[in-house]
Amino acid sequence: MRRRLASVRARATLGTTLVVAVALLAAGTAVLLSLWTNLSDQAGTQAERTAREVAAELAAGQPYRALSLDDDDRPVQVVTEDGTLVAVSEHLERISGTGTDAVRPAPAPAAAPSGDGDGDADADADGDDSAGSAALRPGEIAEDSSYSDGSATVDGESADYRFAAVEVETEDRGTLTVYAGAPLSTERTAVRTALTVMLIGFPLVLAVVAGVTWLMTRRALRPVEGIRREMAAITASADLARRVPEPDTHDEVARLARTTNETLAALEAAVERQRRFVADASHELRSPIASLRTQLEVGAAHPGLLDVPGAVEDTVRLQHLAADLLLLARLDAGERPADARVDLAALAREEAAGRVRVSVDAEPAEVSGSRGQLRRVLANLLDNGQRHAREAVTVTVRREGGRAVVAVADDGDGVPEADRERVFERFVRLDAARSRDDGGAGLGLAIARDVAERHGGTLTVRGTPEGGALFELRLPSV
Repeated sequence: MRRRLASVRARATLGTTLVVAVALLAAGTAVLLSLWTNLSDQAGTQAERTAREVAAELAAGQPYRALSLDDDDRPVQVVTEDGTLVAVSEHLERISGTGTDAVRPAPAPAAAPSGDGDGDADADADGDDSAGSAALRPGEIAEDSSYSDGSATVDGESADYRFAAVEVETEDRGTLTVYAGAPLSTERTAVRTALTVMLIGFPLVLAVVAGVTWLMTRRALRPVEGIRREMAAITASADLARRVPEPDTHDEVARLARTTNETLAALEAAVERQRRFVADASHELRSPIASLRTQLEVGAAHPGLLDVPGAVEDTVRLQHLAADLLLLARLDAGERPADARVDLAALAREEAAGRVRVSVDAEPAEVSGSRGQLRRVLANLLDNGQRHAREAVTVTVRREGGRAVVAVADDGDGVPEADRERVFERFVRLDAARSRDDGGAGLGLAIARDVAERHGGTLTVRGTPEGGALFELRLPSV
């Protein structure tokens, strides 16, 4: 049991730790993705700001050589519609992720005559507009920007960058695209730092969770171990009067302890009833067996003195007692009654036939059960009534709702109210009139009630207006 409890603690600790680990992993991944996205967006915003600054200079007609491209940390490219690099920031040695990998601008073309140049520019512009490559008027900067990730080497140092691309329409140079980059080193450093913190912190958190879960589970299961120890002691000592400790809580363990104590109490009562039953049965059997033996021994020594009727009477009494004990044992074993239809009215008339001072007033009332056991109930009730009646015993059979009721009343002294439950206990005799010789062993009413309960009914006793006893058997009718 101790290993089982340890296993429960281990499983609970492992399960909780795994759940927390999955939750931390999911949360950490979400945090890192969110951090990287936010920082990358910030780098993109910085790159876009640089690109728009250069685009504004181009829209204002600034020559390529006069552009502000001297920021060593921000690689910038200016590319024409046909992909020709016309301007680039200083110290740029390598670049990828933009429109072109070139890092050296192409030579500037010779200036065209004013009229022809304007005509060519206008023609180019018109051609561009007709091709749909730009919907900008000269001097306008596109509102939308595009982003891409790449790398660049500036002044011998390579790094990853977020690039922003912004288009601008110029008067004499057509549509130009400005690529500007912002380094991602800060973002990557921040993400790596956060990842390092998580890699160090998460195991510590999991260790704390595992330790706390282990201790809490141990504390929660400590009452269970107390219950186990006490149950082991009860089993070893066979002392059913002992009880397991009940914790001062309102949880499942406390309910388990209370249920265990209730089970022990019921078991103690059942064992005590069985012990009393065996003792009483042994006592009841001893008397007829001793009487029969005495008569046989006397008859063997003096055949003329053998009381044959007495021996037969003791043998019959012993047979009846053995039959009663056997029936009680079968009832205690939970034997289910037969599923036959029995007319209690006809059964009452059959059982009353041949008995003196017994009258029957019965209407048809069918029930489902064992005909033999129900006959035994009626016989026991009639025997009891005749034993205590002064003049008459009355049997009434009727239907009340969904129940069949058999009432057996006598005009005797009745049963005191304080003893109306005791009469159904085994081997109970309430007065001297119910001696072993003329009153039986005190099993008739106990058998009758057990049979009634096995058939889903009840058997009770109360007084009659005349002062006698009224036994009522109620069974489900069919």
